[in-house]
Amino acid sequence: MELVFATNNINKLREVQALLPEHIKLLSLKDIACLEDIPENQDTIEGNAIEKAIYIKKNYGYNCFADDTGLEVEALNGEPGVFSARYAGTQKNADDNMALLLENLKDKTNRDAHFKTVIALYVNNKLSTFTGICKGEIITKKSGDKGFGYDPIFKPKNYDITFAEMDLNLKNKISHRGKATKDLIAFLSNN
Repeated sequence: MELVFATNNINKLREVQALLPEHIKLLSLKDIACLEDIPENQDTIEGNAIEKAIYIKKNYGYNCFADDTGLEVEALNGEPGVFSARYAGTQKNADDNMALLLENLKDKTNRDAHFKTVIALYVNNKLSTFTGICKGEIITKKSGDKGFGYDPIFKPKNYDITFAEMDLNLKNKISHRGKATKDLIAFLSNN
């Protein structure tokens, strides 16, 4: 089976590729010559994932899946949420995003947060969604150099290290994206 993963994020591509069985060939947007920015105009994480999957199917004709991920911080009423990638501005800079988040949390004692990933799968003109959540907390300063995005300041529940300090195998076992991807794989294996 051949599936397009509607992302330009090489880190996401690497994480998902590590989980997929060999019989699923993963194509990137570059592989299908999709060079434009795919719209993300919805006000929910699920809405953005669905919008991206429909866009690829409609404009390129491939069976595909797309994801959207947000970091939701309890003390900030769910911010940055759907705006996680552009929290500190349209430049989508991870260091700027982390700095703003840490600044907004500096006087807060509740640092509980969770990552949420929604994967929208569009295969044979049928749409399905899969959600993964990983609970944890935001630490006070960056730690680790692996991963991407908010990984250096997110410590998953029951762990003493951040996502940025974990190897890819461990992160994929417990992460929001790993959970959603496992549900996606189970669905594909049974259909």
